[in-house]
Amino acid sequence: MVNDHITGVVLADDHPPTRQRIRESLESGGFEILGEASNADRAVEMTMHHHPDVALLDIQMPGNGIRAARDISAALPGTAVVMLTASTDDADLFDALRAGASGYLQKDMDTDRLPHALRGVLNGEAAIPRTLVAKILNEFRAPAIRKPLRGKPKSAASLLTSREWEIMDLLGQGHTTEVVARRLFVAPTTVRVHVSSVLRNLRVKDRQSAYNLLRGD
Repeated sequence: MVNDHITGVVLADDHPPTRQRIRESLESGGFEILGEASNADRAVEMTMHHHPDVALLDIQMPGNGIRAARDISAALPGTAVVMLTASTDDADLFDALRAGASGYLQKDMDTDRLPHALRGVLNGEAAIPRTLVAKILNEFRAPAIRKPLRGKPKSAASLLTSREWEIMDLLGQGHTTEVVARRLFVAPTTVRVHVSSVLRNLRVKDRQSAYNLLRGD
């Protein structure tokens, strides 16, 4: 169990009224706000400086909250990363978990519950709304090997999530990033983040190499 000492938090969100509302809730719940940031770079910098118990990050802040989560998780495994989001995109949820987040909380939640949720994370629990748990289970129940772009299934496909596969398939058909984003009802930056994840997981440098690997060329 976590002791009753004051727990330090770095709070990152680009909307000042949101930061104020969250800060007031956490401080009334016994947390100490060690620093505030409005973009991903500053969030990483402040977290590296303060070594807080929790880094509470807006997923859509400038600079990409997912990237900040990944950098913080890699450098400070003792800091719990919790994402705060208004997004309803399943892909953002899975990207956050893959980046090392221990929690994924909606911005419209009752802020009075926020201190309890963060203490749960520090006690080893995952702070994820019940409505999203089923989506996580479905993702892990999905077949490991996805339908290939063309030809027979390839082992490389097992490294992709269903959303990553969908994006690569559409891009492989010649659609632009903006067109893919509109078809999937996500932001173009979300598409680019997924493509970056695919290149990293497949260990290739560009999209064409990824297409060739997935097709078995």
